[in-house]
Amino acid sequence: MKARAARIERTGGPDVIQWVDVDLPEPGEGEVMLRHTAVGLNYIDAYYRSGLYPVDLPTGLGSEAAGVVEAVGPGVTAVKPGDRVGTFGPTRGAYATARIVKDAALVPLPQDIDDRTAAALLLKGGTTEFLVDRCANVQPGQSALVWAAAGGVGHLLVGWLKARGATVIGIAGGAEKGADAKRAGADHVLDHRSDDITARVREITGGAGVDVVFDGVGKASWETSLKSARRRGLIVSFGNASGAVDGVNLGTLSAHGSLFVTRPTLFDYYVTPDERAAGFDAVFGMVRDGHIRPEIGQTFALEDAADAHRAMEAGETRGSTLLIPA
Repeated sequence: MKARAARIERTGGPDVIQWVDVDLPEPGEGEVMLRHTAVGLNYIDAYYRSGLYPVDLPTGLGSEAAGVVEAVGPGVTAVKPGDRVGTFGPTRGAYATARIVKDAALVPLPQDIDDRTAAALLLKGGTTEFLVDRCANVQPGQSALVWAAAGGVGHLLVGWLKARGATVIGIAGGAEKGADAKRAGADHVLDHRSDDITARVREITGGAGVDVVFDGVGKASWETSLKSARRRGLIVSFGNASGAVDGVNLGTLSAHGSLFVTRPTLFDYYVTPDERAAGFDAVFGMVRDGHIRPEIGQTFALEDAADAHRAMEAGETRGSTLLIPA
């Protein structure tokens, strides 16, 4: 089967993304041939592309996609040709019309979850599930601050936190994104362009600060996150949209109230088949119950991935972004 796939031979800006023709081999032991119908765009794609996360070159890009099984290799029994499935990594290569993947990397898609929803949901939904339930273990009555609350992960975090009984303060940029965060369920919405975030958080929480900060922005938001957490609060730093947080002195955590901080990654929480199954059962259940709604803010043609990266890094996207094969 012939396919089109993205490759990068050097790290840098979106212009390093190239497209090549590939001849896919027959799937081998434990492998399937997967034809993509929708591909999810995630900030981690830009981290690999830019070199922020080291990667062996040349490499493909993308980890999240939905599609249809075209063929299976020896030993594959969990799926068959025609089955709808999704992938969420950690193997890269989702920016492609089709590819060969390990059957262990596949997530069977329920009939009530369409392909575009799945491509907008798997990586981001799994991330949301582990951040709230397994990493922070948010409890009813706690308060949470969510950076980029109108983004792909951010608006899912808002809905999930509300389902867990938390008071949610969302941060967004501009009235339109603020309205998106409010629709997702945020109790309070702050604008990082005009609000003094720390002052407003302290005002809302009666001076205490929040129990948990979910910070996917990174370097630019770190100091504000420190100042917004309550005594013995937790900062979950899970992304680097503005650059990596570095040079952290542990004494800083003491100075701001004996804070806890973690820098988690999804694939340390989705290690075993049981962990994966439980995580996605929770994700699909949250969708069915209406607690989260994977908003697809925009779509791009698959081979316009560079334009999608530019829009994402410029802060011009809302919700989730999909790349659609021709």
